Order: sequence, then C-alpha cells, then structure tokens
Amino acid sequence: MLKPSWRRVVLKVGSALIAPDQDGCSERYLRPIAEFIQQCRQLNREVILVSSGSVAAGRHHFQFQHQRVPIALKRAMAAVGQTEMMNFWSRCFDFPCAQVLLTHGDLSDRVRHINVKNTLKRLLDHGVLPIVNENDTIATDELKVGDNDNLAAMVASVVQADALIICSDVNGLYTADPNKDPAAKLIPEVRQITPEIYALAGGASSRVGTGGMRTKIEAAEKATAQGVDTLIVDGHQVTTFQCLLAGNNPGTIFYGQKIPLPAKKHWVRHTLRAKGEIWVDDGCVDALCQHGASLLSSGIVRVKGDFAPGDAVIVRCSVSKRSIAKGVSRFSASQLFSIKGQHSEKIASCLGFCPNGSNAVIHRSEMMLLEKL
Repeated sequence: MLKPSWRRVVLKVGSALIAPDQDGCSERYLRPIAEFIQQCRQLNREVILVSSGSVAAGRHHFQFQHQRVPIALKRAMAAVGQTEMMNFWSRCFDFPCAQVLLTHGDLSDRVRHINVKNTLKRLLDHGVLPIVNENDTIATDELKVGDNDNLAAMVASVVQADALIICSDVNGLYTADPNKDPAAKLIPEVRQITPEIYALAGGASSRVGTGGMRTKIEAAEKATAQGVDTLIVDGHQVTTFQCLLAGNNPGTIFYGQKIPLPAKKHWVRHTLRAKGEIWVDDGCVDALCQHGASLLSSGIVRVKGDFAPGDAVIVRCSVSKRSIAKGVSRFSASQLFSIKGQHSEKIASCLGFCPNGSNAVIHRSEMMLLEKL
C-alpha cells in the first residue's frame, strides 16, 4: 500500500505519452493523466507536472528527411511544440496552469534555485498547476539537465515533495528486459539503490524519448535521498491511475530515506556538476571521512581542471584514486596551485589576501562525502 499521507506529488510525463506518433500532442494517453491530476487536487493533494515532449510535439511542422536532427532544428521544434503542449494541457483543466521552463543552470545556481522554489510555492499556494519542462530552445550541453526524469527529481527536491511518480512505457523495474526476456519479473519494491539495481537498467526503449530505465533509477536515487518516495509506472494504462488513487502500487516503488540529506548537501551531491578535482593525501582523507573536518590546503597534493570560487569539485584520494567527497571550492584552481600543501596561516602571504575570509578550501557544510571509510 502507498502512503495516504502524500500531500505534494511531482508527476513526470514523457514524450512517448505526449506525442506517441510524433504528429503533435495526442489525447490517447493524456486524458487519463489529466483526470488523475484533477482527482488528486480534489483530494487536496498538490501536483507539479513535469512534461516532456516539446520536440516530439513540434516535429511534424518541419520537413526534414535525415534521421539525425540538427540541434538548431530541435530547438525550433521545441519552440513550436512547447506552445502546442501548453495549449493542450490548459484545455484539459478548469483551473489555471503555469509554464515553468528551466535549465540545469537555474537549479545549480543557489540564488536562482531559491527563486525557482519560491515561484513554485506561490503557484501551488494559489491553486495554479505548475507545468515544468527543460528549456530546450536555449539550453546548451553545459546548461542542460539532459532528461526530464532527473529534472523531475530535482524539482521534487526543490518543492519538498512527498512523492515522485514517473510515467513510463513499462510497468516498472524488472529482473530483466521484459521486451527480450518473457521470464522477466516486476520488482514491486526497492528499499536501497545499489549497483545491482543499476545493473538491471537497460537502454532507452522509446523511439521519441531520451530517458531509459537508467535515468529513472538515477532520478529515484536523487529523490529518495531527500526522503521522496519514487514510483515508476506505466502511463499507457488507465488502471495505473486507478491503482494510485486507491493507494495501491501498480509498478515499482523506491522508498525515500527515513533520514533525508540536508537540503544544501543534497544540492551539492545531486544538482551541482563538478568542474574539477582536488587530490588529497591520506591524512586529509582520514580527517574528512572520520572526523567531519573541512578541507584545508595543507592536505592538497594535486589540482586538476579549471574552476572558479563557488564551483563544485570532486575530492579524490591521491593514493587509492577513489572519489571521497564532492563540495564547493572557496578558491579557484589557480589559487589552489599556489597554496596546495601549505598550512592555512600561509594562505594570505602566498596569495596576498585570504578569499572569503576563510582558511577552509571546502567547508564541511558545503561538502558531501561520497564514501565513508
């Protein structure tokens, strides 16, 4: 049985449901989803909809013979398709909808991250349905989340949702690929996401979407770390939404952690992208992992990459080469080249100043351990 206490749900709908024939938005699968959203609201459950499909919805307006679509044309398709998609969703409801287009940059920048959170909260407070999508018309590779499964997980974290429901074209996670192995069995519950769980993920089976099962497990890992229960369900079946409303599990549920990561550490671990690496000695590894210390310059033996103050970096053990932690560096790569191996009291004399008035290269409040020794 599902938790009856869910009050805020992020619902992700993929391209294969929005435009299954790549000929504009289709009502074939979306009407039952719209009815599910309406019924959730009648039960006083808030819903944030993450809707893929702008490229698939806009594709039919463009004459293009080649199989590989240039990125500039994809952006044009997204611009047309996003309008069609929003018009369709708006016609499904008798309450207002709001378009929220995001890039990874909006979520990785702390100020914009908070602005997104405040905007979504105000929309929910006033009974407006937020409809979120990646801003495919402007996003570059550096700014893209890349798939809306992970975007939905990030949004679930931002709004502090109770549940994330990912509508797919399969019932959930199986013991093998159900398209190839008739003996594959559905896994109804996952309490911990392990390498073995990732090993069960196959490639993308949809011809119009970009997300396969792996991206859904990645999304579940992000969301469950924040205590958000995550479900992968078949969005093609009307019975799926009947089961959800009845409190039953029609697919695979990944249970949220009972003790969620603090919001800022979750942001560091699951949203920020690392721009470089800091390699440290064994003594520093012990201080970080066993004593919860901040990272100081004296333990640094190598700096890799070109990063600025405020960028995320991976902390790596110089002996074992393992990734130990991820955090926000208060110094640039060039500054760290000058002070690596130096004691903290020498920072000001080496650089001529002490950035941020702090001797910590990465403060423990802005660091997330990736490995506990």
